[in-house]
Amino acid sequence: MKRAVLGLYRVRGAILLVAVIGILATIPLRIIAPGLGDVATIVIRVGIGGLALVAILALVGWRLLPQHPPTDVAAPVTGRWLAVNSPTTKVPSHGVRAYGQAYAIDLVLDPESPDTARPQFSSGRAFRAPAEYPAFGQPVRAMVDGVVVTASDGLRDHRARSNWPALLYMFVEGAARELGGPRFIVGNHLVIEAESGVFALVAHLQRGSIRVKVGDRVRAGDVIALCGNSGNSTEPHVHAQLMDRRSPLTGQGLPMTFGGEPLPPDGEHLK
Repeated sequence: MKRAVLGLYRVRGAILLVAVIGILATIPLRIIAPGLGDVATIVIRVGIGGLALVAILALVGWRLLPQHPPTDVAAPVTGRWLAVNSPTTKVPSHGVRAYGQAYAIDLVLDPESPDTARPQFSSGRAFRAPAEYPAFGQPVRAMVDGVVVTASDGLRDHRARSNWPALLYMFVEGAARELGGPRFIVGNHLVIEAESGVFALVAHLQRGSIRVKVGDRVRAGDVIALCGNSGNSTEPHVHAQLMDRRSPLTGQGLPMTFGGEPLPPDGEHLK
């Protein structure tokens, strides 16, 4: 029973997607083929059942997951980076456990020099060019020794969402991205399988910047890509997480430390 629940929990994202598409599909079905009303009713009921199942799994499924001690890895960046959405502040750090994000951390470059200062949220324009942010184009490094198992960098770098109206737009946009699956949420990303068996993911990379390919062996600290603003991202930043599987769709998040130090909480800088 426990194994079955965990299996369903891992694919809850796919169940949700199928349920939503099924319910939405009944709208044109009723218009185009009103004679299929009974079929539409069945689809809606199955879809609602799927939504209810996902809600139950979200409440109880994660409680059955095995607990893991933090895995020590190298930080994916060097310099003065600010922690946002840190698991030291709360778990799940991003509000959901989907896509292996339970213990993920976001890092934004925060230089001390006023000449390269990071634009502040709610300060003027709604959609800033990503190049206006100091993080854009900065080196992103491998967190672990291991083999590249996923390398995806075909998505464009969109403009930052830099005030409240733009952020509300992002919420609507994010719902649409969900229909495309994990790739459209994490954007351009790399996954490296460590020698210990964990999978290290860095996301929101700059389009065309990935310097490795699937099958390459890398060492912790190697520059593997550049920071971008692809996927479901408010501004250029590095999203880093560990998972117990390769795919963010079925992988569960694992806790980590950087260089033997706990991850900084929200609003604090990397040591």
